Amino acid sequence: MRQLHPPIHLLKAFSTTARFGSISRAAEALHLTQSAVSKQVQELERATGVPLFERVRKRLSLTPAGRRYEVAIRPLLAQLETATLELITSGDGGGALHLSTLPTFGAKWLIPRLPAFQHAHPQIALHFVPYVQGYDFHRADLDCSILFGDGHWPGAVADYLTGRDVVLIAPPAPRGKALLRKAQDVAKFQRLQHVSVPNAWAHWCDAHAVEGVNPFAGPQLDQFHSLIRAVAAGMGLALVPQCLVRDDIAAGVVSAPLDDGYVDELGYWLCYPEAKAHLPPLVGFRSWLLAEC
Repeated sequence: MRQLHPPIHLLKAFSTTARFGSISRAAEALHLTQSAVSKQVQELERATGVPLFERVRKRLSLTPAGRRYEVAIRPLLAQLETATLELITSGDGGGALHLSTLPTFGAKWLIPRLPAFQHAHPQIALHFVPYVQGYDFHRADLDCSILFGDGHWPGAVADYLTGRDVVLIAPPAPRGKALLRKAQDVAKFQRLQHVSVPNAWAHWCDAHAVEGVNPFAGPQLDQFHSLIRAVAAGMGLALVPQCLVRDDIAAGVVSAPLDDGYVDELGYWLCYPEAKAHLPPLVGFRSWLLAEC
C-alpha cells in the first residue's frame, strides 16, 4: 500500500534536490552523504509509485508530476519549519507573533521601544513579516499589522495608536531667523508630498485659511522618513506625524516654525482579524502597545 504521509526526511531530501537540481549540492545543504540523499529520493519515488526526477544532460530535472508535487509541499515544509521555530523560541509557551509595520514607523517609533516590550513579555517572540502596501490577513504568517489611514479596513479590527498630531517641518532655520512666521508663508516654499497622503496639504491649507497655493504641487516621496530627510536637505516643507519627527526637531535636524497643534484624520492603527484577537501573543502585544501610546 502506498504511503500517503511520507516521512519528513524523504520530503526534505526531495525538495532540496529539486531546488538545487543536484544530489551533491542537496547532500551538502542537508549535511548528508550523496548516497543517503539519493536513497531517500528513490525511497520516496517507490513509496508514491511516481517518477519525480529525470536526468537531462548530467543534471537532474523534475518530471511534470515531480514539479507539481514540489510546488505543493514547499509551503508545507516551510510552515512546519516556522511552527517548530516558534515552539523553540517561545520557551515557556508564550508563543510568537507575526506582524508587519510601515518602515518609518517601525524604525523611528516602534523598534526603539521594543526592548521595553521584551523586558515586560520575555515569553513572546516577535517575527516581522516584510511590509507590503495594504495587508492580507488570510496569510498564515501574518497576525497583525500597523497601518496608516483612517481606521477602516474591511475584515479587520483597528485600534488607534498615534499619528494624528501633524507638524509642519522646515529646514533648520538660520540662527535668530524664522523661515516662516505665519501659515500663508508656505506659499514661498516648495511643498513636498507623500504619495499615500495626497490631500495632506489641501486639508492643512483649508484649516489655516491659506490661499493662492496649489496644495497638490511638489515632489512626491513614498515614505515619511524620505520626507524628513528631504526637508533636512533643504528641498522644501513637509507635513509629518509629530511622533515620527519629534527627535529630529529636538536635535535641530529640521525645524517646526509653526507648531500649531494641527490634528488630521489619519494616523497609525494596530489592525488584526477578529478571529485572532484572542491569541495570547497578540493580546499581550496589543495591551503593551496601547499603553505605550
